[in-house]
Amino acid sequence: MKKLYCFDFDGTLTYKDTMFMYLKFYDSTKYRIQFLKHVPLFILLKLKLAETEKVKKSFIGSILKGQTQEKIEMKSKQFFEHHYPQIVRENALDFIKNIDRNNIQSLLVTASLDIWVKPFAEELKMQLVSTRAEFKNGVFTGNFIGKNCNGKEKLVRIKEEINDSRYDKIIAFGDTSGDRPMLKWANEGHYQFFH
Repeated sequence: MKKLYCFDFDGTLTYKDTMFMYLKFYDSTKYRIQFLKHVPLFILLKLKLAETEKVKKSFIGSILKGQTQEKIEMKSKQFFEHHYPQIVRENALDFIKNIDRNNIQSLLVTASLDIWVKPFAEELKMQLVSTRAEFKNGVFTGNFIGKNCNGKEKLVRIKEEINDSRYDKIIAFGDTSGDRPMLKWANEGHYQFFH
């Protein structure tokens, strides 16, 4: 029986949102300054008066734009080494360790950027489906390649990833409204399964 597992990352497999953690880890001084500057935007976001993608791009860009890919990858590796496995929910880790890799394909589907989630995906032996950072001449532009990988976009990206592969069962795990399209599409959708 061939199965596909689709795991959301932040909050589903982890205890915390990794975006804020990573940006603070990358440059804590810059993070504090930019966080305060972005508070009005975060409030608008909570009130649904601002677009998630724009606010996210602005905040991430305010800290990482102009940084080299080499430095970002090095910091991502350090971030992973510093926080793994403590950041990942224990029962999620147990579940992942017992996956039958011969018959099950696993995707890590996240709105977080590939730059800091990649080491986690590699460690968990999952294919990464995420928001993609744009680099030009080895430098982060502050932009994304394509859309923010959340909500309906998660589904678009999963379908691109699996192409025409056929599965007997698709099982998805999520914890927010941004995972709903993925959870509804799957044969089995588990909400806050590891909480």
